[in-house]
Amino acid sequence: MFKKVASVRRIIQAVLAVLLYLAIVYLNINLLYVILFGSALGIVLGKVFCRWMCPIGLVMEVLMSLNPENRQRQLYSYYKLGCPIAWISGFLNRFSLFKVKRKASLCVNCGVCDKACYIAALNPDYSLYKKNKANPSVHYSCSKCLECVKKCPTGSLGYTV
Repeated sequence: MFKKVASVRRIIQAVLAVLLYLAIVYLNINLLYVILFGSALGIVLGKVFCRWMCPIGLVMEVLMSLNPENRQRQLYSYYKLGCPIAWISGFLNRFSLFKVKRKASLCVNCGVCDKACYIAALNPDYSLYKKNKANPSVHYSCSKCLECVKKCPTGSLGYTV
């Protein structure tokens, strides 16, 4: 299921970002409520706000797509900057209820997930399939884009409690 959701993430992000922007502008939603909402999401889902519904996150992704060679490094860095929701939900990643998890019985140790994950690709201390490595979905910068889940050829990765 999450493989299908991850494959249309950009569409979901665009729709939710536009709706959030319109709510803020036309319904005069206080930004404090947006920060509280994004932070509450961080407790349950982890750092999903940035990559799934933030209007500024949408603009940043469009700009980053102009330079695909450095995309992973940009993703690793950009979610650390400036936004209180990113700070709070990034901190909450390690405590959130949902995390990317691997079913060892289905995994063939091909490494495709680590190549798709910008955290595992840039930080040797993290891996989705290697033993004795930390799970990248608990890292501060993981924004739950679910590229690892989408790219896994055996379906061994899931976004679960």
